[in-house]
Amino acid sequence: MHRSSDEHWRSRAGLPAVKGVLASPATAGIAPLPADADAQVAEEAPVRLARHAVGPAIADLVRHVWIPRWRLADGHVVEQGVLEYPSANLVIEPETAALHGPHIGRSSRQLEGVGWAFGALLQPGVARLLARGPMRALVGASVPLDGLRVTDAAAMVRDVRAACADGDDAVALDAFEAWLTEQRLELDDDARRVRHVVELAESDRTILRADDLAEASGLGLRTLQRLVREQLGLTPKWLIGRYRMQEAAAALAAPDPPGLAELAASVGFSDQAHLTRVFRAVIGQTPRRYALAARAARTLAR
Repeated sequence: MHRSSDEHWRSRAGLPAVKGVLASPATAGIAPLPADADAQVAEEAPVRLARHAVGPAIADLVRHVWIPRWRLADGHVVEQGVLEYPSANLVIEPETAALHGPHIGRSSRQLEGVGWAFGALLQPGVARLLARGPMRALVGASVPLDGLRVTDAAAMVRDVRAACADGDDAVALDAFEAWLTEQRLELDDDARRVRHVVELAESDRTILRADDLAEASGLGLRTLQRLVREQLGLTPKWLIGRYRMQEAAAALAAPDPPGLAELAASVGFSDQAHLTRVFRAVIGQTPRRYALAARAARTLAR
């Protein structure tokens, strides 16, 4: 099975709806929805995504819930590239239910036929409360729900599947929230610290190095490295680099992308050549080719 995350899904091809979703090539064959598309058009889109805020009882545990649905013609396959967030997703699909860790590099998800998924993007530090063993073992991997430290998961999965099959997001969300509340997960100080660290790496564009992140978070460098490794299975350098790549990809896929020199400076690279090298290594193509592919995909809607 292909891995899933909220960043694998989009309601518009060619233009990321959120950072982390990579622009699809024009050859995907699905045109982006116009910005003024009405509700009926959106409902009939071949790939669509609903994102839901969670209630206060689990807001410290879940960033949001995402429910994609797709209906593609026979033989038509859409591949969505993703730069995932530094956290884990609990994903329920028709045949599987598992906790998925983030990929170090670019990941992708293939969509075909008719389908749906129900995913919960966990807050940083929460997966460690659910999974057995070190977090580094979850990076690029997944664990079935019955292998986690949870109770009564089978009944919740059954209810979520039935609701999603009926198209009732509210019922699915209620079943999941009730179940997760019953797990009585308690965040410790390290889980709260790592969430703050991740928020700083995501939002503060002056943070370019691990030393910067350590200073901003009020931690020593070694303490920061240990915290991120134990709670996420990652490194501070990876956190900073991931958000810089997300920012760069989103900017390049915009209708009016910046010049590469300007973009390099804005996301903390020493020069355009440095940005190009890193972008190609992570995304698999140069920034220029990526921007051209996104523009070509948007043209399909005109």
